Formats: sequence, C-alpha cells, structure tokens
Amino acid sequence: MGAQQRVFKQKIRSTSSLRKIFKAMELIAASRIQKAIARSQSASPYANALTRAVSAVASESNVDHVLTTEPESVTRAAVLVIGPDRGFAGAYSANLLREAEELNRLLRSEGKDVSLFTVGGKAKNYYTFRDRAIEQSWTGISEMPTPENAREIGEALLQSFNTDSAQTGVDEIYIVFTKFVSSVKHDPEYRRLLPLEVVDADEVATGGTSEPAKDGAAFPLYEFEPSAEAVLDSLLPRYIDSRILSALLSASASEQASRQAAMKTATDNADDLIKTYTRLANTARQAEITQELTEIVGGADALAASSAGD
Repeated sequence: MGAQQRVFKQKIRSTSSLRKIFKAMELIAASRIQKAIARSQSASPYANALTRAVSAVASESNVDHVLTTEPESVTRAAVLVIGPDRGFAGAYSANLLREAEELNRLLRSEGKDVSLFTVGGKAKNYYTFRDRAIEQSWTGISEMPTPENAREIGEALLQSFNTDSAQTGVDEIYIVFTKFVSSVKHDPEYRRLLPLEVVDADEVATGGTSEPAKDGAAFPLYEFEPSAEAVLDSLLPRYIDSRILSALLSASASEQASRQAAMKTATDNADDLIKTYTRLANTARQAEITQELTEIVGGADALAASSAGD
C-alpha cells in the first residue's frame, strides 16, 4: 500500500469513529427530546393558572406589595442566564449568550448595574473567561431540571431582590432563556421576572388577552383570608418558582432539539467525507497500479532490448 492510500485509509477510519459518536449523540438527543417536551408542556397549565391567580389577587386587592410595585428608581438589575452544561448543540449557546449581551447593553444604557446569575457551564465559562463577576451559578441541571432546582434559584433571586440595592441588592430581575416553539424552532428571549407586570382584571378573565370576556362573563369577586397581602406573600414565591421551572424546562427541550439537529448535520457531513476519502483512496490505488504496470512493462522492454543486443 502506497503512502497516499495509507493517509486516506487513516482519514476514513478516524472519520468513521467520529461518525459513530455523532450518531450515538443524535439518537440520545432524539430519545430525550420527547420527554423534555412532555415535561415542558405538563408544567405550562400550572404556571398559567398560577399567573392568573397572582394577577387576580394583585389587581383586585389594590395592595402595594414589594414584588408588584414599581420602584421609584432602578439602579441595579439581576439577569439570570439559562444556558446548557454541554456543547455539541450547534449555535444554541451562541444565540442565547448574544441575547443576554443585548439585554446587558440595554440595561447599562439605562444607567443600571447588572448582577449576573447563570445556569449551565457554558454561560458560566463565557462570563468567567471575560472576567465578568457572577453572583451565583448552578451547573449540572440544564438537561434534567427539577422543581427543587427552580426553588433554589428562586430563593437566591428573591433574597437578592429583598436586599437593598445599596447593599448589593437588585431592583429588577430578568430571565434569559431559549423558548421552545417546535423541534425546528426555538428562539432566545428575555423577560422581566420582578417586579411583576400585573395584567388588568378583564385580561385575566379572558386568559390574558385584551379581548372582552365572552357572553358578558364578569370577573369574580374575591375575599382574602387572612388578608390580601398574606395571600400575595404565599403566592408570589410559588409564582417565581413556576416561572423559573417553566423557563428551565423550555430551555432543556430547546437544548435537546438543537443537539439532535447539530448531530444529524455532523453525521451527514461525516458520510460525505467518508465518500470523498474513499473516492480519493481508489484514485490513488488506481494510480499506483498504473505506475506499477508501467514500470513492469518498461522493465520487460529493457530486458528484451538487452537480450536482442547480445
């Protein structure tokens, strides 16, 4: 075997080994994505119902609660960036971090300091590499987030929110994550988590839309026990946890969908490379055979000429 053939054979073997890894990761992501989608969809009804309940209590009670009242001046904002722990997901991490950087620039242009909280190793490494201070980070939970993880993150954010901004506290909390739309569409976006943007009672009665209630349905009257403020104190932490869990689950589904698509593309590219290297190896083999035949024929002619001369 010639030198060129050995080079191409080695490339074929290495590409075939990588293809096996890409294919395995594609199958693993395909098996996990349906579970991630199901978990995200199952959490949505509870989160939506809790949102309507919080909005109803806040709009009907007219209580000035710390979590629903707009501060007079905002000097510091917390940004929670929900990213993946692993790579091999195409442009998933890059698009998310680009959205987070746009939010950071917007907040700084408004004269606000930014306090960073991160989920996932990719977001943590991104800001650590750039010497950006991170208040708190969570890793190892991006693919299988649990309600306990959401509660831990929510408690840390609420503690920072309840601390005075002059003492490293924050006046606003934003969350940046990738919203899962479908297996081929998932868009990074950011939302303000606190203070709550409470919708009007009419909008709550119609499910959060601006259309009037059908059939003249009136918004129900509530009596709060022991008080509206106590009800809000109980509901709002659960609301924060549900919003964070919903974002974590949506990001998890988006991550698996992105990884499946990226690994499918990598597998297809590996197949194309193997075909190309195989064709080049065959061409090199044919060239070597042709050269050997030419040398044999040339040698035979030389021997025949030498014999005739004798």
